[in-house]
Amino acid sequence: MKLILGITGASGSIYAKRFLLKAKERFDVELIVSKNGEAVLKHEGCEDILQNAKVHAIDDFFAPPATGSSSYAGMAILPCSMGTLGRIAAGTSDNLLIRAADVCLKESRPLILVPREMPLSEIHLENMLKLKRAGAAIIPASPHFYKHPKTIEELVDTVVERVLGAGSCV
Repeated sequence: MKLILGITGASGSIYAKRFLLKAKERFDVELIVSKNGEAVLKHEGCEDILQNAKVHAIDDFFAPPATGSSSYAGMAILPCSMGTLGRIAAGTSDNLLIRAADVCLKESRPLILVPREMPLSEIHLENMLKLKRAGAAIIPASPHFYKHPKTIEELVDTVVERVLGAGSCV
């Protein structure tokens, strides 16, 4: 089963890194990374996740994720910047990442967005509500402490586990 991981320019590359590590146990994961996502991956020391991954160019509208006839089980975007969330809510499809998310919505495939920004403006909340109503799952990067995590990775994994448990395939 194939899954798309979108990575945007919001801080929190460790969420993408841990998600990729855990998701690869169950899925073939293909990546779409925004230009700002690449910059943040590098800045936060997580760019190594791109080395052995299938990465689709952000401007390649002929890539398989751009069409509903592709066989992806769903898509997770983490971290998801508010700019990306807003463009998905507006249906702009102005790059492959936004188009792939749009395809998931129109095909009723799981789309999970993991925003990492705070505080939230009214515009952010309206965009999240619009996407929720369209069928997306919104899982803010809000880790929990029930399992008494001892490391940053264990703390991050509390969010990653929620993402992997959301939707029928992710």
